[in-house]
Amino acid sequence: MTIERIVKNGLGLARATDGVVVMTPGVLPGEVVRIAVARQRGPSELLEVLEPSPDRVSLPRGASPDTCDLGFASYPAQLAIKREIVRDALSHMGRMAADVEETTPSPEQWEYRTAAQYLLTDHGPAYRARGGATGRAIRADPLTTPLIADGLSFLNARTLFPATEVALRASLESGEVLAALIGPPPAQDYRDAVQALRDAGVSGVAYAAWDPTGRFRSEVRHLSGRKDTLERFGRVSLTVTATGFAQVNPPAAGLLYERAAELAGSGAEALDLYGGSGGIAFHLAANFERVTVLEINAQAVERGEADAKRLGLGNVSFVRGDAARLAGLKPLVVTVDPPRVGLMPEALQALIASPAARVVAISCDPATWARDVAALVAAGFRLLRVEPFDLYPQTSHVEVLSLLER
Repeated sequence: MTIERIVKNGLGLARATDGVVVMTPGVLPGEVVRIAVARQRGPSELLEVLEPSPDRVSLPRGASPDTCDLGFASYPAQLAIKREIVRDALSHMGRMAADVEETTPSPEQWEYRTAAQYLLTDHGPAYRARGGATGRAIRADPLTTPLIADGLSFLNARTLFPATEVALRASLESGEVLAALIGPPPAQDYRDAVQALRDAGVSGVAYAAWDPTGRFRSEVRHLSGRKDTLERFGRVSLTVTATGFAQVNPPAAGLLYERAAELAGSGAEALDLYGGSGGIAFHLAANFERVTVLEINAQAVERGEADAKRLGLGNVSFVRGDAARLAGLKPLVVTVDPPRVGLMPEALQALIASPAARVVAISCDPATWARDVAALVAAGFRLLRVEPFDLYPQTSHVEVLSLLER
């Protein structure tokens, strides 16, 4: 089969002679490949590349196709593919067309991740398989910064028992590494594991009870050393922890935040919806009289308020609550960066009903972004800019930055 294009999750799309669409991983546009077609729903198996693309490259040592699902493509080809993924989502999920700018590249193509979470196995650390409870042990991780990659040797199940997983957060600015031990309670059972991490140079250790419903949703407790550290994102340094969300590619995220602030413009009041700990809001502060961050996560709000005080940004305030609560606010400019599932229906309707004349919409999922943008356009907004950003080189993930006005 001949691969037509790459779509969501890095899968290559091809059509059989009877018109049936086939999806295959590990391929590039224009390649002629031999595949085993799946009898049930799911990707087909790549057996052989008969005519490789000139953009095909070899994965470096230690890189796994499990975590580098576009690592076999040259970097310019990756950027082009991500642009097409966004365009494809807009066409098929949003049922609309718009100009899509070229993908803004990441400053670093490898060794960019400042955070990672590993399973602890008898054979060493492992990335959890997508949708599963097991993973393949790794000896090296070329996606992570050396601050993390160089410490993989001390991550083993015996030394860190009874932890079943460990999350690491490194700071390019401070040079510190924080860790969170994840496993069954009680936290007192982790004294030896904590000491092993501190002896290995980790600056601070937390404990998080393992929760099948999601990361860090149950008990989280500080155990030893530093609770947090500083990391630079664009024009500001933000507080990061081992258990709180922060973008894993700070230099690339900084470019995104700065561009979002540029598109937002200036004015009296701006609202940062799903604002987290304020990374975008702090970039808006210089051009707006007031910036309000609406965020439901208590830890993110606490970190954001502390950072606003530390940075002397008295015009930035935080409101803890669901995104739909924007109905009580009157912003003319809104920035919105929802989780992967996109805008909740209540938040979308509240945004449409608000007086906002300009919306800067960011998303880590082109499909849900396209769905939400289509709803905003149907409600009277015009889609003016679409700009992909590469925050995750060597993978099919792509961030989308867009501007809408009415």
